[in-house]
Amino acid sequence: MLLAVAASMCGASVVRAQILPDERPFVEHRLVLQLSDDSEGKQHQVLNNAENVMKVFGPDKVAIEVVTFGPGIVLLRDDNPNAEHIRSLKVQGVVFDVCQNTIDTWEKNNGKPFPISAQARRVPSGVAQIMTLAEHGYTPVRP
Repeated sequence: MLLAVAASMCGASVVRAQILPDERPFVEHRLVLQLSDDSEGKQHQVLNNAENVMKVFGPDKVAIEVVTFGPGIVLLRDDNPNAEHIRSLKVQGVVFDVCQNTIDTWEKNNGKPFPISAQARRVPSGVAQIMTLAEHGYTPVRP
């Protein structure tokens, strides 16, 4: 803690670690879905892919993370029309990540806080999160 305070006072950036996946005991399959554009069609496709994979393997046998970055963070705005679908998938165990780097850029450009969904989990970097998940056995898919 003291180191982080000292680093921030000196203007140095503090390296934020990526979030490692939760290891659930019965998971046999791991999927990470990338969303990096803001098209409504892609949003639906990512959500439907998550839902379909859970139907095939069952929510106890599959771990799914949806990682958003760049324009794709619109999926995780609190006013996104897919909010109910996202909430339903989250209840079933799907994790929704939003890139903090993208949020920081959005907030700098817009001069106000990004309206993030309560279903979203902030990760330092969306691309690095996908890499970390792939290194832990997740299959990356970009619909």
